[in-house]
Amino acid sequence: MTGHTSSAQSRWKHDSPPDRAWKGRSGRTRAAIAAEQDRAAGGRHRRSVDLGEGRFARASVELKVLPDTRRIRAYLRWSDGGKSPARYLGQVEHETRAANLTEGWKMAWEKGLLTEEPPTEGSWASSRSVRAVMRANRSKDTRPELRLRSLLHKQGLRYRVAARPLPDLRRTADLVFPKPKIAVFVDGCYWHGCPEHLRESHKNVEFWRSKIEGNQARDAETDRLLREAGWTVIRVWEHEAPDASAARVISAVRASSADRHDPNNL
Repeated sequence: MTGHTSSAQSRWKHDSPPDRAWKGRSGRTRAAIAAEQDRAAGGRHRRSVDLGEGRFARASVELKVLPDTRRIRAYLRWSDGGKSPARYLGQVEHETRAANLTEGWKMAWEKGLLTEEPPTEGSWASSRSVRAVMRANRSKDTRPELRLRSLLHKQGLRYRVAARPLPDLRRTADLVFPKPKIAVFVDGCYWHGCPEHLRESHKNVEFWRSKIEGNQARDAETDRLLREAGWTVIRVWEHEAPDASAARVISAVRASSADRHDPNNL
C-alpha cells in the first residue's frame, strides 16, 4: 500500500473508517449501482464469474466494516440459482469508496475468481473486451465532442453538427462552420490510431490493424479533398483537453472572420 493509504488506515485504529470510504449513497437506482461497479471493474465485461457448463453470472464487489476490527473488507458476490455465494477478497485501505471498489476487483482477478464472458454467437468481436471497446467508440455525440460543442456554444459560435462540408462528398465532419469553411473532426483514439493511446487488440491483430490503417488513409484523403476545395481542417484527438481544443477552433473561426472583413482582402 502507498504511504497515503497507510496513514489513512492508521487513523482508523481507534475510530471506524469514514462512510465515504465504503458506503454507497442512499437512494441510488439499479442503473447507477451497476455503473459504479462497471467503472471500478474496468467494464461490465470484466465482472463475470464462470459457473460452468457455459453459464456465467455478473458479480459485484461489496464493502463491509466490521465494528470489532474497524477495517474495510471486500467481498465478491454473485447470484447462482437463487443462491448468493460470496468470497472474501481482503482488506482495503483507501479513503474513497471508488478506490476501494477498484482495489477489490483487482484482488478478485488476482485470485482467479473472474473471467471475461465469451461473445455471443455470431458476434463480430473476438472477445467481450474487444466488443466493449468497439461499442464504446461511438461515431456521433461522443463525450469529447459534446464537451467541445458546449464550450464553443458558450463563446457564441454556431455550427452544424455531423454534416457534410462538401455536399457531393460522402464525408461527414463532427462540426461544420459553413461561412468560414472550417471542418472539425473529433477523432477517437482507437479507431483513428492515436500514436499516444492506441492499444491494439491481442486477437485478430491483422484485421483490426487493417481497419485502423484504412481509417487513417481515409482521414488523409478527406483532409486533402477539403483543403483543395478551400476548407480549413481541424482534427482533435478525444484525449485532448477540451479547453485547448476549443481554443484552436475559436482562433481559426475568428481569424477567418477577420480576414473576410479586411478591406484589403476584398
